Parts: sequence; C-alpha cells; structure tokens
Amino acid sequence: MARELIDTHQHLWVMSERAYSWIEPAYGPLYDDFTPERLAPEIPASGVTGSVLVQAADTYDDTFYILDVAAHSDFVQGVVGWVPFERPNESRTALETLAKNKYFKGVRNLTHDYSNPKYESDDAWITRPAVLETLSYVEKMGLSFDYVSVKPEHTKNIVTLAKKFPKLKIVVDHFAKPPIAAKEMEPWASSMAEIAAFPNVYAKLSGLNTASDLASWTVADWQPYVDFMVKTYGANRVMMGGDWPVIVLGNTYVEIWKAQVEVISGYSQEDQDWITHKTAKAFYNL
Repeated sequence: MARELIDTHQHLWVMSERAYSWIEPAYGPLYDDFTPERLAPEIPASGVTGSVLVQAADTYDDTFYILDVAAHSDFVQGVVGWVPFERPNESRTALETLAKNKYFKGVRNLTHDYSNPKYESDDAWITRPAVLETLSYVEKMGLSFDYVSVKPEHTKNIVTLAKKFPKLKIVVDHFAKPPIAAKEMEPWASSMAEIAAFPNVYAKLSGLNTASDLASWTVADWQPYVDFMVKTYGANRVMMGGDWPVIVLGNTYVEIWKAQVEVISGYSQEDQDWITHKTAKAFYNL
C-alpha cells in the first residue's frame, strides 16, 4: 500500500495576474508563472499524495487565488492564507469570513520580506502590539500560524508568541534555514532547542536545498540537521514540505521529495508516519 505523503508547503504564483512584492528578476527562474498545471506532471513520481498551499504574497488577491485552486482540486487539502496582521480590526473580520471556507487552515505574513516597507526591516515586527492582537484572534478561532524565520533574531520571537498564546499552533517554516552550506550547527541549534520547549511549536522539514550548497549538496549534508530536529521536537511535531517553486533554484520537485523521504528512512515506521502525514493532519486539521 502506498503511503500518504503530504506536502505542507506548496506555493503557487501567477505574476501575469497579480503582484508578488518580493519576486524580482534577480531571482532568475522564479520570476515566472507557477501554476498547478505546471507542477502536475511531477507529482506522480514524487510520491506526494496531497498538499497544503501557502501564501506567497501579503494580499487578499493571492489568498483568494489559492482558495480557488483548492476548491477545484482533488490534491489540495488546505490553505495557509494572509490577513493584515498589523490591522487587527480588519484581520478579525477577514478571519471570520475566511474561516467559513473549509480549506482555510491558518495564516502567514511574509515577515522576512524586507523589500516591503511595512516591515521596516524590524526583526521583531511579529511582536508588535497590533500584530499580537491579530494573533489572539487566530488562536481563539483554532487556526494555525506559519512563521518565517531566516535568522536567530526571528526565532527568538517565537518564545514571546508561544508563551503569550499557548493554544496557538505555530510552525517554523524550513527549520528556520539551518546553516547547512557552512556545515555549522550554532547558533541555529540552540535557538531551535529553546523554542522546542513549547509544546505548541512545530517545525517544517522543507526548503533545505536552498540552505545548502546548491551545486553539490547530498542527503548526508542534511542528516545531522534533520536528526537534531526530530530528536529535539519529536516526530509528532515535524512535518514535510516541498517549498515548490523556490526549490527550482537548484532542483526538481521529484529530486527534493526523493531526498526528503531518504533522509528520514532510518527512523522507525511510526516516526516516518508522523513526519510524512500524521503531524500535518493534526496540525492543520486536514
């Protein structure tokens, strides 16, 4: 019997139809349209059986687009959308409206998109009072929160959030980008261990190729980081994501999924089941 394999981090963007503030020509192959039809041919060989679409723009336009894709797909099981965290009254109304859609599971803001002036290059933006008020509504409604952390200063914010909102399910995208290319563990490992103490904090095994040496990485390069996270968080707080199309900077969807399945292949069947699908279902209420 084929196992379930849920991709909890799949993006779509259609630049010819809507704005994506962070995608610039300098990103090369990413400066293009990435539709469900473009990914579809790669899915059978990847082994992936379902996905969660994650916002790629801080706009309602992007959120409504991915909700529409979900509504007309047998593959998509959930959507992580956007509401304006810095405008809590508007966010509350938006959340009440969006939560009526069965695919809407959680929220995210592109807090690492410092090309967007609203963030003011503020590493602690997510802890501003207005943003915290919005997150209180997210917690009350039983929705989840995806957080983008690309340096230890971002990760430290999760201590504040996890303490203040103990019932808010928080997932750190892409293992907070461990320094795989540099073959270092610190300060990343200490930072991730600190937030692992909070049982409402989860982590995504995703996007590791773009944290590696794109030209030469191997699964062995990932192994110590994945082992550390699974040991520190437990398999029931780790889930997998493909991070398509960002991964095309170095690899295909199929290559990434083969590597991700291989990197957990030494774990018990129970642990593999949690990482491949059970954690995703529990976290996102799929």
